[in-house]
Amino acid sequence: MSSKSTSTNSRGSSGANNSDPHRNLRAPGDVPNAVRQLLLSTKDLQTILGQWSLGSATETEISNIFVKVGTDFHTTIDAFAYYGIDLNHIGTFIEDLRTVLEQCLSNDPTPEMLNEYMPGVRKVLYRLLKGLQARQQAWQSASGRAAFMSTDEAGWTL
Repeated sequence: MSSKSTSTNSRGSSGANNSDPHRNLRAPGDVPNAVRQLLLSTKDLQTILGQWSLGSATETEISNIFVKVGTDFHTTIDAFAYYGIDLNHIGTFIEDLRTVLEQCLSNDPTPEMLNEYMPGVRKVLYRLLKGLQARQQAWQSASGRAAFMSTDEAGWTL
């Protein structure tokens, strides 16, 4: 049996296809939903890394969630771009995250190994969060809508 059919993420979706079935139905420029989905995907990544360190998740499962993070990141960039807001200041997010994940996954899965690399993962995620927050006011001005996230909405333990 493949890991795709047996894994679950923290929101209960099964398999590697953790994408939102309504993803294609979102309106262009839906910044709040794009950001929310990205933050949830990064939270799922942290969860699966914890499972990997205990031997209960595979590198394939981590890779599948990493791909989802990348997709959600690009959706977020597109949503901001709809309002003419550039996110180049966080453009290296995926590459930075990939680098730290590759370093971590090149080792045997242990809680000690995760403890060694998790600060690097959190640092990359923190820069993402701060970068999104830095553009929140520009989005509010351009869209005329309320803030899309509060400081603690990401739910990360940093």
